[in-house]
Amino acid sequence: MSETKVLNRRGLLKKAAGVAAAVMAFPYCVRASALGKNGTVAPSNRITVGCIGTGGRGRGDMRAFMAEPEVQVLAVCDADGGHREVARKVAALDAKFSCADFRDVLAREDIDVVVIATPDHWHVPIAVAAAKAGKDIYCEKPLTLTIGQGRKLCDAVARYGVVLQVGSQQRSAAEFQLACELVGSGKIGKLKAVKVGLPGSRSIGPQPVMPVPEGFDYDMWLGPAPWTPYTKLRCHGKFRHIFDYSGGKFIDWGAHHLDIVQWAIGAKDSGPVEISGWGQFPKDGIYNTAVQYSIDFVYSDGTRVNASTENRGGILFEGSEGRIFVNRGKLELEPQSLVTPGMRRRFGPRTHVRNFLDCVKVRKDPIAPAEVGHRSAAVCHLGNISMRLGRKLRWNPETERFVNDAEADRMIWRSMRCPWRL
Repeated sequence: MSETKVLNRRGLLKKAAGVAAAVMAFPYCVRASALGKNGTVAPSNRITVGCIGTGGRGRGDMRAFMAEPEVQVLAVCDADGGHREVARKVAALDAKFSCADFRDVLAREDIDVVVIATPDHWHVPIAVAAAKAGKDIYCEKPLTLTIGQGRKLCDAVARYGVVLQVGSQQRSAAEFQLACELVGSGKIGKLKAVKVGLPGSRSIGPQPVMPVPEGFDYDMWLGPAPWTPYTKLRCHGKFRHIFDYSGGKFIDWGAHHLDIVQWAIGAKDSGPVEISGWGQFPKDGIYNTAVQYSIDFVYSDGTRVNASTENRGGILFEGSEGRIFVNRGKLELEPQSLVTPGMRRRFGPRTHVRNFLDCVKVRKDPIAPAEVGHRSAAVCHLGNISMRLGRKLRWNPETERFVNDAEADRMIWRSMRCPWRL
């Protein structure tokens, strides 16, 4: 929703007040919802939403938006007609429009916000197009398929003045915010090590070519990814095991936990300077992302972070004066005195979607803006590049290029299948 639209809606609200006074003189009834009474929001002050990608995660996001009183879902979009139909029913009467092509949603002038919950390889192409169309964006993590894509998206968000929130909801959770506060303020002393436990991808044998299901626009689902014959276990819920569409479970969860790590150590707008590690990859079949791995990241201040399938799931910060373990719904402190009375109360409940909507209204960056989402995905891409090349890499976070390594630099980008481009 543009600033102009916000101002126009405020003007409409003033006019509505005058109209409401006038109709009091006539035997005529105006519904309370039309005036924003009884806990409802007047139409002129609603935020209208189009949901692009309506599988399981997409419908979860849609429900989260529908739970906010000022939101009205007007459109659902998915390459799978079955997903669209389920989403249309979830949205009930609010969803007036459904389609398979995201461009049909972006072309609508009555849409303020788009929610992007497609497979990862579609995130940036759709988000860049949405920015050009003047739509504010809530995009699922990981934000990008490549490092180069991330910079393109950040530039587009800045150029067109839209608000973008990455669906890294751990940033809005009290336990992670408190952990970052404690680490960043030096409560555990000098940081000695950070250990991150992440899951590995699956392996699966060769799969047969199958007919594309009726109602599924497989060519649109592939989009900018290389063309390959359809098989069921390539697509819904499985795509993250394949490099053409994602970076494995490492980036699926790394985009959460390594995001928190970079926030805590003051590197949310930067990244590591050295990356090294190993990864075990499937030897056959359609899945090709790492099933086991251990990757070391070194930052410019000497902070060392290890991300591994062998670590305890979650994040462990080890300092000279204490240690903190944090995961979803869990915060373990040694010593307990790290948290002073009243500190926990500073981090009250607040949803990630609510933060985004508030920022849309006042035109400011949310808690997980484009630059943060780009850097959080980039650290995962760096780990994948190091694993795939099988050697230590040096990285310059300012230029976003490898140091004297043309082979690694070529992996910053991936070609896109015609006619798609950025």
